[in-house]
Amino acid sequence: MSEKVSILSSIQKMLADLIYINSIIATELMKITENTATIRHGEEFLSETSCPTEHYELCKSIIQIIKKYQKQQINIAILESHTLKHI
Repeated sequence: MSEKVSILSSIQKMLADLIYINSIIATELMKITENTATIRHGEEFLSETSCPTEHYELCKSIIQIIKKYQKQQINIAILESHTLKHI
């Protein structure tokens, strides 16, 4: 039984790490998309669209998901600071 608990604990930690990594990818992809749209349509595009506001709200949601599963608070704080200042 102890071996099963150890395996489950290891899987749980791995899933938390994957959620964290995917969160980084998701938030950075939003910023890349936003930057690409700005290059294509010009700077005024961002002021005429709701994308930055929506991206900010999506990033906040992603941070909440990470907080739900990730126990390493320092990593969350770094990602939250980095992500939310991007927008």
